[in-house]
Amino acid sequence: MTNHVLRIDASARHDDSVSRKLADKVIDKLSPATVTKRDLSTPLPLIDSTWIGANLTPVDDRTDEQKATLALSDTLIAEIEAADTLVIGLPIYNFAVPSTFKAWVDLVARAGVTFRYTENGPEGLLKGKRAILAVASGGTEVGSDYDFATGYARHMLGFMGITDVSVVAADRLMIDPDASHKTANDQIENLAA
Repeated sequence: MTNHVLRIDASARHDDSVSRKLADKVIDKLSPATVTKRDLSTPLPLIDSTWIGANLTPVDDRTDEQKATLALSDTLIAEIEAADTLVIGLPIYNFAVPSTFKAWVDLVARAGVTFRYTENGPEGLLKGKRAILAVASGGTEVGSDYDFATGYARHMLGFMGITDVSVVAADRLMIDPDASHKTANDQIENLAA
């Protein structure tokens, strides 16, 4: 049962965004008690050498400036930790994720915080959560050889420990919009609350 959803919208569009409309329908289906919203249409800052330096500095040795540099990253990670389900409105732009989503991933994928390295390889630390990708594309078929968005999103979520990932897709909207919407709506109906 879904209690707390973190909704992430990666579309630059608002009123006409199919991925946002799909995310609305997914959340309606889940009926969570709490929804935290993170809209990436206002871009997040990109990581830079200052951010990397702060992140690589041991926690106890960080200056106030380094702590301030990582504050947004800490907030984004806290949003994930508080949720049991992530609903990610994810359009496919040029066969891949929007740059704003990549910026979000860069800020939340932190060694020792959301994943760690072990003798057996990396281990995700955000376990016990699920994610639902509400994907929209004009022509890219989800799961095809040229869909670099959903595979990347699944991989990065799994890398951080979120391995229960479902996809609701209205893909190929410019080819057959009616069939695309019907498929997505059927997938939403079959989601477990």
